[in-house]
Amino acid sequence: MSHVKTSYVCLPCRASYKQRCTGDHDRICPRCAQPLIHVGSAFATPRRRDTDAWRALSVLLHAGIRFHKSCCGGPGYRPRTMSEVRERMAYARTTGESLARALVRRSLPWSARAIGGSGHRIGLLPDNPARTESRLPWAA
Repeated sequence: MSHVKTSYVCLPCRASYKQRCTGDHDRICPRCAQPLIHVGSAFATPRRRDTDAWRALSVLLHAGIRFHKSCCGGPGYRPRTMSEVRERMAYARTTGESLARALVRRSLPWSARAIGGSGHRIGLLPDNPARTESRLPWAA
């Protein structure tokens, strides 16, 4: 019988460690002696030099999102780049949805072009423009 291992991450070191799962989740980074963050068993570590992915991961972890396996395999969708994170953060600010819920959305109801740089809604631009052409007054 194999022992279940789970991942722990140190954000300042950009390092991930797989350790046996025990009841105690208080682990210390062997490099910098900072506390490690328990991220779950379905975590895939980004490359150390990929700063964009580590910044996106930092936002996810600070929002309380983890990478635990679900009944059907992996943890579900998680954004991997800061542009994906920014789109979902702007969506959360605009709609009032919680940040954690917006971050794990696979797709947004409107495209990223619909949201201005400050997070204000300019207009709703659906992901499928062909679907709305019949509803536009000038498309008759």
